[in-house]
Amino acid sequence: MKLFVGLGNPGGQYENHRHNIGFMAVDEIVRRHNFSPDVGAGKKRWQALTHEGRLGREKVVIVKPQTYMNESGRSVGEAMRFFKLDPQDVFVFYDELDLAFGKIKAKLGGGSAGHNGIKSIAAHIGADFERIRLGIGHPGDKSRVHGHVLGDFAKSEKAGVEDMLNAVAAEAVWLADGDRPRFLAEVARRLSPPRPAKPKHKDAPVKASAAAPQTQNNEGPMASALQALKDKLKGNN
Repeated sequence: MKLFVGLGNPGGQYENHRHNIGFMAVDEIVRRHNFSPDVGAGKKRWQALTHEGRLGREKVVIVKPQTYMNESGRSVGEAMRFFKLDPQDVFVFYDELDLAFGKIKAKLGGGSAGHNGIKSIAAHIGADFERIRLGIGHPGDKSRVHGHVLGDFAKSEKAGVEDMLNAVAAEAVWLADGDRPRFLAEVARRLSPPRPAKPKHKDAPVKASAAAPQTQNNEGPMASALQALKDKLKGNN
């Protein structure tokens, strides 16, 4: 059994923020793979919204902490202990500021890179959980980071966001199966499909020579002129 955790802030005013792309990713998994509606008809287990379903052979419980980002670890810790899981069974989907927009990476363990949700989870269950990092890009100026993270995606980014979410949801079965490299490979294939090969022509036309055509006896222009003069003189005789 696996625990898939999406990070974000609860409430309609935050739902389209870049900081909520973790929520968006698990929501797309729920939709695509027909997971159950929120368990408990709106009642929260472990201070979270939860869904249950299957990805391949594995049962998966999706958790969306409703504690706000900075306290996400409380919810994740409660759910993990309830199911008697190890940290390696926990997969956290979240926004990565230092990853180019549209890029997706995954790894086991590591630091928080200043992400308060990751920092909170590590404090409650340790650092050895799986991280699925969804690139939101850096605004380029440290003073703009707060507004960038806690702002909606731009209209020009909407198609890219949909591509990311579709790729993650479509290939999430590989995560549940414990095959992180395959997940990353399949996601990359979806986001950067190979270009079609150029057709090969069996009979390529031969380029015509740029040289001036020659007569059969290889005579040049001067020889031809002399011959014409001789013919004229003969005619006069």
